[in-house]
Formats: sequence, C-alpha cells, structure tokens
Amino acid sequence: MPDIVDIAVGAGSFSTLVAAVQAADLVETLKSPGPFTVFAPNDDAFAKLPPGTIQTLVQNIPQLARILTFHVVSGKLTKADLAQLGTVTSVEGSAIPIDCSDTFEVKNATVLAADIEADNGIIHVIDTVMLMG
Repeated sequence: MPDIVDIAVGAGSFSTLVAAVQAADLVETLKSPGPFTVFAPNDDAFAKLPPGTIQTLVQNIPQLARILTFHVVSGKLTKADLAQLGTVTSVEGSAIPIDCSDTFEVKNATVLAADIEADNGIIHVIDTVMLMG
C-alpha cells in the first residue's frame, strides 16, 4: 500500500501541498512508519489563501513547517475515532477541534473525503488550509 506522500502525489489534486511538504523538508517524516493522521488541504484549499501567502510561507520555512505540522496528528484516526475524541493535538502542538454533528469538520475546514488508508496512516481531505490561532 502506498504511503501518505505517495498517495498525495498520485492523487494529482495536492500539488501545492506536496510542494510545501518538500520545501519544508517534511517528505521523509511523512514517509516514515508513523502512523499519522493527515488533514490534507487540496489545491483548491490553498487557492483560497490570500494572494502571496504561499510565496511568503515558502520564504519562511519554520512558519511553513509549523502550519504543515498543524495538519498532522500522531496515530491513525478514522472519522469515527475523531468524532469520539472531539479534539486532537497536532504534531505542531496545538489543539484541533473536531465536529461531526452535521458535517465532518476540523477547525475551520470541511472534510471532503475521509478515511483514505495509507501504509503509514490515514488521510482526510479538507477544503481549507487550517491556520493556527
């Protein structure tokens, strides 16, 4: 089974995320055994950021890495697991609220596709880049 990075590359709708992971030097981490739960913003999610945001982040690798690791949780957590927890702590260290009451939402993002299995974890596709704070 492919790992999280290989799935993101193969999907074709995560080119911005893949480029950001490469720029922040997180590829090897996300290819490691994990397991990880990744809330993966698709290209449309990155396109919703204000103009110039991505370029600014690529020039500030520590900030880019913080934002990316805010989208990753240790462990393999399905939608059902997340619904029971209500809140999870990101690898970055901040809390991510989970709401499965009507739709499946994490912080300010709606999950478009849940429970995509990877060799080293699970991916939930989100429609918005989650910013800390």
